[in-house]
Amino acid sequence: MTPEPTPQELLSELSELMPLFFKPHPWHGISPGREAPDQVQAYIELVPTDAVKYEIDKQSGHLKVDRPQLYSSFCPSLYGFIPRTYCGPLVGHHTSETLQRQEIEGDGDPMDICVLTEKPITHGDVLVPAIPIGGIRLVDKNQADDKIVAVMVGDKQYGSLRDISHLNEATLDGLIHYFLTYKDMPSPTRARKVEVAAIYGRNEALKVIEYSLQDYAEHFHEPSARMERVLARLTRA
Repeated sequence: MTPEPTPQELLSELSELMPLFFKPHPWHGISPGREAPDQVQAYIELVPTDAVKYEIDKQSGHLKVDRPQLYSSFCPSLYGFIPRTYCGPLVGHHTSETLQRQEIEGDGDPMDICVLTEKPITHGDVLVPAIPIGGIRLVDKNQADDKIVAVMVGDKQYGSLRDISHLNEATLDGLIHYFLTYKDMPSPTRARKVEVAAIYGRNEALKVIEYSLQDYAEHFHEPSARMERVLARLTRA
């Protein structure tokens, strides 16, 4: 006669079975990478050929159409976010301190990331291993909206870069131009809402990512650990 499984064995089996039957939520269910923030796993929403802007639906985890790209705005890199990050109080406070301004807040989204590669990845909803080399500090309506700049691991053209100062100036200018203009209708009288407050290197990028990881843990109270506690209670019921 087969003995009844122990609660710990049931917990272990449930943990193994859940990812076989259910696709993880890209924001909450996927790891930022075992080596984060030095190397991260980026979830890609948008590729350079996309004529519409896709972004994650925070409730379902599916990609959704946010809006058509305006006019000639095409993102010049892979674009997405780092899973299990959150731009909250720590990110906002760090931006306020760095810029010596008051009351800048995190924008309440995961940390955005641009991943440079020579390879033509043709669609989003993919995971890309990436090495942060710096970032673009955007301030959008008094909210921190940093864009981490990274290179795809092993990429022949960009993979050896380790700091944004080594990046081709035209490539960086293309990223800056996109983020300054992709929301704007062309109007000579309309004030620009988005500001590039700084360009920073790898060390600062690692610090910003680390703050966003801490903000996530504080805001969502470590969902993976909470899931383990729920499963453990179920096995004891």
